[in-house]
Amino acid sequence: MLGALRRKVATGGSSASVLGKSLQVIRPSVSASRVSSNAGKEILLLQPGGIVNVRNFSHLVLPGSSAGLTKTSIQSETIIQKSFRAFSYGDGDLVDAVVPFMGESITDGTLATFLKKPGDRVAADEPIAQIETVKVTIDVVSPQDGVIQEYVAKEGDTVEPGVKIAIISKSSEGAAPAAPAEKKPEKAASKRSPPLESVKEDKPKAKVEASPAVDKPKAPAPPPPKRTATESVLPPKERERRVPMTRLRKRVATRLKDSQNTFAMLTTFNEVDMTNLMKLRSDYKDAFVEKHGVKLGFMSGFVKAAVGALQHQPIVNAVIDGYDIIYRDYIDISIAVGTLKGLVVPVVRDADKMNFAEIEKTINGLAKKATDGTISIDEMAGGSFTISNGGVYGSLLSTPIINPPQSAILGMHSIVSRPMIVGGNVVPRPMMYVALTYDHRLIDGREAVFFLRRIKDVVEDPRRLLLDV
Repeated sequence: MLGALRRKVATGGSSASVLGKSLQVIRPSVSASRVSSNAGKEILLLQPGGIVNVRNFSHLVLPGSSAGLTKTSIQSETIIQKSFRAFSYGDGDLVDAVVPFMGESITDGTLATFLKKPGDRVAADEPIAQIETVKVTIDVVSPQDGVIQEYVAKEGDTVEPGVKIAIISKSSEGAAPAAPAEKKPEKAASKRSPPLESVKEDKPKAKVEASPAVDKPKAPAPPPPKRTATESVLPPKERERRVPMTRLRKRVATRLKDSQNTFAMLTTFNEVDMTNLMKLRSDYKDAFVEKHGVKLGFMSGFVKAAVGALQHQPIVNAVIDGYDIIYRDYIDISIAVGTLKGLVVPVVRDADKMNFAEIEKTINGLAKKATDGTISIDEMAGGSFTISNGGVYGSLLSTPIINPPQSAILGMHSIVSRPMIVGGNVVPRPMMYVALTYDHRLIDGREAVFFLRRIKDVVEDPRRLLLDV
């Protein structure tokens, strides 16, 4: 190759025809001072920085050659620069859809489901898959308009931010359907299978050969063994289904078990007469909706009551950190919301600065997002105290579990009409049991009882909120 190059240059021929086949294999490292004084032609050299154009030379020496070159003049200009992309497609038509950033505390997730199929046309920022994390479900969107070429991951895979899961074609041509590929094994199997006539002929023969054995008397089958009264009867495995836990369910299970293992949990109970709060709601519900555009519920009343109780007993709003106690000067109330995928706890921030209408609007908006699966990580982060309303499902009494790293949780329950003694008379009253589960390492029974008593006083007489008594 070198000899051909020298001969071509010496005779004054075109160097482009020679180097057209040499650029991929010849990578010389020629010093700028090692070019002869004889004027030559113009060639292209492939250098580490790109392809350079070298003019005015007589011949070229590969590294390691003993021939010397003397410089007269050399000019070089970069034609193509190096590309440092880790991966690229030749025609630039294909783009990658990758897993987005999931949050500060989330490092990976599970590819739950694909929303589109290969060959489907998608628009820019249109969701094509869903990633299930320990807290929320995150959408993977298409980076550009195009057609899904293929998926490089499959459902159930554990993926991290930045991992490629799909290839999008920006052109109008989509992926070829996979149906023909699936039919190939069937065709091959049909070729290898015996003719239908031979199968039909073999079946009667088998019957004829087996017919003499039918005349022999069969031995009586042994009776099934009798089970004793103490022997357990298990259902067959065919009547059971094994389904992997979702990321959210696994995270909830881990956190609740850690809470049970870490905290010295104790629960105290009380009962609340809901008569006055229900009357307040009944008298002003229409005017409340007309002015604020949201219904007046019981949750806002309990949030306001919890704010007052936390202000009277700040230790309930504190938390243990090692051998220190961290007192919070803010009140962020977490509201437990049950969804089909699991329990989520969005946070009403600065609840002590909100009125009834602001609390109701915030709770309704967060609950809708939690149900739709569109709630963000930031909307569930933090929280200094939790309220769980099991009464919406008909729970009469329960002992809620603390939501780490908080120190207490208030449990609401269903409203039941029960006979109560009021003014010496037995009258029916709408009553609700309330429960406070707290970390006994930090909160003593005295503070817990006073806290729950404050909840009872405010709910039974909402006028206390106006007078701050």
